[in-house]
Amino acid sequence: MSLRFRQLQAFHAIMETGTVTGAASVLGISQPGISNLLSQLEREARIPLFERNKGRLLPTPEAELLYREVDTVVRGLDHVAQAVSDLQNKHPGQLQVAAPHMLSFGFMPQEIAKFAQSRPNLSVSFQSQYSSKIQEWVISGLFEIGVVEMPILHDTLNYQVFQFETLATFPENSPLAAYDILTPELLENEPFIVMGPEHQTHRRTRDIFQAAGRVWRTQIHTHLSENLLSFVKQGLGVAMIDPFTVKFDSETGYLTRPFEPAVTLDLAVITAKGRPLSSIAQEFLAQMTQSIATHATHSDTGAAASCSG
Repeated sequence: MSLRFRQLQAFHAIMETGTVTGAASVLGISQPGISNLLSQLEREARIPLFERNKGRLLPTPEAELLYREVDTVVRGLDHVAQAVSDLQNKHPGQLQVAAPHMLSFGFMPQEIAKFAQSRPNLSVSFQSQYSSKIQEWVISGLFEIGVVEMPILHDTLNYQVFQFETLATFPENSPLAAYDILTPELLENEPFIVMGPEHQTHRRTRDIFQAAGRVWRTQIHTHLSENLLSFVKQGLGVAMIDPFTVKFDSETGYLTRPFEPAVTLDLAVITAKGRPLSSIAQEFLAQMTQSIATHATHSDTGAAASCSG
């Protein structure tokens, strides 16, 4: 089997954009060219990657598995191309940082903008993604700095953990607005909008309600903090939301209160062991960790922090 990178790149672009048209636009080649590369890949791999249904391409389970393997390779070559471009344009380096979605709509753009103020020629590569993928990217060298949700899944990462108290967030017309602090007793049987059962805030909220002997009624399950807040704004229930999502949201329709006992969220700033950081990364890391610390209630570094649950 002789797979060519252009075939993988076309496949990756289709998975990212969802269409042949979108892939053609991203890669700057014709739609027939994309279709031809995909057909070549399916012949070489001898597995079906997409089902064709009324002109739409629906990824098969095999395509989803292949995408996870191909993603790092394709992004890696993109970084190489960017590095060559930086050298050609005499850029001194590139800031390479990745963060989860909750930090990507306010906090990280603000931090990068602040960092770039005194560096007008700064080249930036920023990506938001799920925490497990960000850890893989930092280990492989695609990004120098990452921010992730705990736990740390690899022993080849340096990390500093910051703990944050989530806020009980509810529709603005709710009777809960009469209280300064919310508790399991006050929120018993209220409909909750929650992350999946493996998420740390889900587990910690569940444990707090169980310890208080109160019923925790979960009604809507989702996977992004921005989704939690959107459902709250629609009047569908209460959610425990991180301070970043709330602080950088400019819309109305909801209120927040402290919750006791606190439901905490642990985030970690990560770098790869054994790989020295560029000077740009060192400077940004110092700025960003200082900013993150202003929102945190606690922080810890290294192996001791991995015990926080």
